[in-house]
Amino acid sequence: MNETASLRARAEIDLAALRANVRVLRARAAGAQLMAVVKSDAYGHGAVPCARAALEAGATWLGTATPQEALALRAVGLGGRVMCWLWTPGGPWREAIEAGIDVSVSGMWALREVVAAASEAGIPARVQLKADTGLGRNGCQPADWPELVAAARTAEDAGTVRITGLWSHFACADEPGHPSIAAQLNVFRDMVAYAEKEGVDPEVRHMANSPATLTIPEAHFDLVRTGIAMYGISPSPELGTPADFGLRPVMTLVASVALVKQVPAGHGVSYGHHYTTTAETTLGLVPVGYADGIPRHASGRAPVLVGGVRRRIAGRVAMDQFVVDLDGDEIEVGSEAVLFGPGDRGEPSAEDWAQACDTIAYEIVTRIGSRVPRVHLNGTPAES
Repeated sequence: MNETASLRARAEIDLAALRANVRVLRARAAGAQLMAVVKSDAYGHGAVPCARAALEAGATWLGTATPQEALALRAVGLGGRVMCWLWTPGGPWREAIEAGIDVSVSGMWALREVVAAASEAGIPARVQLKADTGLGRNGCQPADWPELVAAARTAEDAGTVRITGLWSHFACADEPGHPSIAAQLNVFRDMVAYAEKEGVDPEVRHMANSPATLTIPEAHFDLVRTGIAMYGISPSPELGTPADFGLRPVMTLVASVALVKQVPAGHGVSYGHHYTTTAETTLGLVPVGYADGIPRHASGRAPVLVGGVRRRIAGRVAMDQFVVDLDGDEIEVGSEAVLFGPGDRGEPSAEDWAQACDTIAYEIVTRIGSRVPRVHLNGTPAES
């Protein structure tokens, strides 16, 4: 038995699929650069190998949420443009500035802190101003934009910052035809025009996330930020399947069946006995649970491929394990239980799991925990 097969569970990450997805997305936005978003450990896929694969496929930027994520990329020697956007007071501004990381600023408090850190470092900070065009999360409101732009321009004239980007984020790009899409685009254009009138000369203007990259070409501007689509998952089933967009899911989640046993009719299964066998049958034990990121909401609902047959979780998902009813089939211990993957072998997809759990596929892949090793396949020597 090889090392991969002997693992209790594993998330196989197909880097060839990721590189192909990046090339497809670049073609969708041929006039723009592409930022590979690798926040949250590359949506659960492994930040460093995925970042390297994306750069190899032509991504020119890497994007993270937190500065710690961005600094971790620099720590392994990844060069090029890296941007991070989720800051809190007292964050590691100076370390980010010295690492040449683009930092996002949404308000005056952040600009004051980054200017102070740049002055201490003696290096201009690469700053991107974020506009709140209607999402209502991070970003500067239109009413406060003139003050932020003026202060950033003053700092730029003083040599403490370089305004490298103007950007925003959609609220409903995954809902085709939603009226907020056009409204946000109009607000963004107005806020960019104002900043440029005040002397801002950004390297990039960007607003498009994965769904906008796929379906809203007028939102591509200079740069698109692709997250979930890069990992081969459709940002919204309403927009189409991964295959509709020429994308391939990158993660396959597999576990080894730990036990197979015969039980009589009327036998309760797992906590609470929410599942009871209706006839004499065989049960298979799959050794992953909610401590591994398997949603408890999957109890009695989510599909699993065992022995070439799609089956449903029987009873509650526990912390470390769940059970499938094998309907009398004799499955060998150590056989694969495929929770989700591209679907080539008839296995469920992450979207199937999302629908079973009343959530989105983003959550299914990002929640897979650190107890599940990532096995990166089809990597180059630099990615291995």
